[in-house]
Amino acid sequence: MTVSISLSTASVYPESTAHAFGYAASLGYDAIEVMVGIDSLSQQKTAVGQLSEHHGLPVVAVHAPCLLFTQRVWGTEPWGKLERSAEMAAELGASTVVVHPPFRWQKEYAAGFVDGIAALEVSTGIAFAVENMYPWRASSRPRVSKAMEMYVPGWDPSEESYAHMTLDLSHASIAGSDVIAMADRMGKRLKHVHLTDGVGTAKDEHLVPGRGTTGAADFLAHLAAARFDGQIVVEINTRRCTTRAEREADLRESLEFARAHFAVPAR
Repeated sequence: MTVSISLSTASVYPESTAHAFGYAASLGYDAIEVMVGIDSLSQQKTAVGQLSEHHGLPVVAVHAPCLLFTQRVWGTEPWGKLERSAEMAAELGASTVVVHPPFRWQKEYAAGFVDGIAALEVSTGIAFAVENMYPWRASSRPRVSKAMEMYVPGWDPSEESYAHMTLDLSHASIAGSDVIAMADRMGKRLKHVHLTDGVGTAKDEHLVPGRGTTGAADFLAHLAAARFDGQIVVEINTRRCTTRAEREADLRESLEFARAHFAVPAR
């Protein structure tokens, strides 16, 4: 069994989607996840397809624009964003759309979200892998900072009936979740992994895997032993890198970490 190690285009921000393909190709990543965002190229399926063909890198997933700073990308109607994400995925040959649960102020969207996701999977043939999020809090010290539930029906998709799910290690770190236990709750519904790390603060750190406290190495070994056959995508934050060489080093370290620790045991 071979599981590809892909790079999320979000990992090179503030550089562009085009730069992400370049890094991934030069470093030896197997594929790409496209984060649809404020980079206009990321919103254009034809342009992304040309990058994929030029670099010989398939697109395995499209991350729908559902972050706070992408609220106006592809309009403001949330179902429309998901439909366009599925169209892009189909055009590029990607099997997965990654989506966050609704914010609690998106009341109408949230009310029909679980059933709506199931209906979209049937109508599009694309897997919508709902991502784990986290409670919001102002401080990294849980005892002095009250957590706020900002997602509906909730931040933990394993508690819902979604057919496909994404597990993000940085988000799990903020929530204080045991990533192996969460993976076990998701079971075969776990389709997509955002490989990263965190140290349990209130900030979404997206560290290079192995630099945090989530137990990323043990998590990958657990997935390998369970014969996980989904998608592993490196999604790290390199905004603090001051040079291209620094960014490249973090991306290389992440890829090497993934390949070293996701080792499927022989039968």
